[in-house]
Amino acid sequence: MTDPASGSAWIRRFHPTPDSGVRLVCLPHAGGSASFYHPMSQALSGRLDVMAIQYPGRQDRRKEPCVEDIGELALAVAAELEPCLDRPVALFGHSMGATLAFEVARVMERKYAFTAAHVFVSGRQAPSIHRDETVHLRGDDGIVREMLALQGTDAAVLADEELLRMALPALRGDYRAIERYRAEPGAVVAAPVTALTGDSDPRVSVADAEAWRSHTTSGFDLRVFTGGHFFPAKNQAAVVQLISSQLFRS
Repeated sequence: MTDPASGSAWIRRFHPTPDSGVRLVCLPHAGGSASFYHPMSQALSGRLDVMAIQYPGRQDRRKEPCVEDIGELALAVAAELEPCLDRPVALFGHSMGATLAFEVARVMERKYAFTAAHVFVSGRQAPSIHRDETVHLRGDDGIVREMLALQGTDAAVLADEELLRMALPALRGDYRAIERYRAEPGAVVAAPVTALTGDSDPRVSVADAEAWRSHTTSGFDLRVFTGGHFFPAKNQAAVVQLISSQLFRS
């Protein structure tokens, strides 16, 4: 499937809003797909042109190999977005997508002389915080256990062997990418950054989210929501309100 407006297999516009003054690019978590952002797109339709990114290796792109390097993935996403830089573009990424949003913003600054209107980083520790994580080295059962711990995969998928087999390669590839990621020392963006986190996230503390402050030369804001790692799904209205308030400040 390709986006009719851009002709890109990477971009999904569920609720096209071509006259919007701002584009919001949404980047999924490890193992996630563009459809994760369908509810957010619906909630913001008419205000923002929401563009959800579909990584290779899942759903309609499942026959394509995953991109197992965050730097390479950022370059590829930024290249797909280049034709869309004719108006302000904000980035929203959750978990792995947060790190990717940061790196896409850096590529856009470095390669296209374009500063994002805003970067929203959700459910991920700051790039300067490194932990040795090896989920991608586990067997299939170990990856499933991680998904259950984070409550990030529909229970119906975990219970369906065929669906699970289809999802596991993308999960493993994405975990390989994010767990091998190392931020460039002193990496920053010129865009303002808002970090979002859940107060009971088992993988990201409030201090981990606060540490994003050192990765922008512009403004920074931290918002803490009730919930675990996938808090945006249970706080959609509040997250949507936050995005709108940050992008449409008078």
